[in-house]
Amino acid sequence: MEKIWILLIAILIFLVTAFLFWKLIGVDAKKEYGTKKWNHWPTRLSYWQGLVLYSAGFTFLIMFLLKWLNVLTF
Repeated sequence: MEKIWILLIAILIFLVTAFLFWKLIGVDAKKEYGTKKWNHWPTRLSYWQGLVLYSAGFTFLIMFLLKWLNVLTF
């Protein structure tokens, strides 16, 4: 049961960081590339790949920090 909670916390952290990244960077990326290039799928694919990788990295760092602070035990 304890591992399920840790997994749920990790998923929640991932979703929150992905949402924040999307809200903060999404508008700037669309302006930088322009509407025509933004509608082309390789541009969006690289944006979403970056979003997933950054969110996974931040999730790992936050989980490691929570473990180091003894908030989570696993």
